Amino acid sequence: MERDAFRPGPPGEVDCVADDDRWTLVLVRELRHPPATVWSALTEPERLREWAPFLADRDLGATGPAVLTLVDGETAVEQPATVRQAEPPRLLEYTWGGDLLRWELAPTDGGTRLTLRHTVADREVVPMVAAGWHLCLDVAGHLLDGDPVGPIRGAEAKNFGWPELRDAYARSLGIDPGRR
Repeated sequence: MERDAFRPGPPGEVDCVADDDRWTLVLVRELRHPPATVWSALTEPERLREWAPFLADRDLGATGPAVLTLVDGETAVEQPATVRQAEPPRLLEYTWGGDLLRWELAPTDGGTRLTLRHTVADREVVPMVAAGWHLCLDVAGHLLDGDPVGPIRGAEAKNFGWPELRDAYARSLGIDPGRR
């Protein structure tokens, strides 16, 4: 697909769950590929660079420290990460800066049910996080389908429907989109 022709799909299934003094975005996505294929997209640096908001300094399929570099145009910010759980191809959990991400993969008749649980400190950022992962996972879907569009990261996401997705997720979650 030509990058300029890329448009995200409609908002998907999400929830925001209180987790002590933090908040967890729960985002579910159905993918047409088996868990092992999705696992490689979640863990291998060369695959991550094609869809994720960050670059990984190593394969995330094994526990231990890592560095995830957030990319926004020409700006790159290294952030410490620790892979806490890696159980291929069903469970990946790691810290990213102050956040915790947990990817659960379950086989389905048509491929994989991916559930992302992304825990953050501030409830008000959950719609933004949901919109960002929505775009990233749409891009990952194209990559897995053999029709890559290239990563859409940072401020560039505004050109690909991120503000509308953020507002839709805010409404869905009952969070005021005007607060941020």
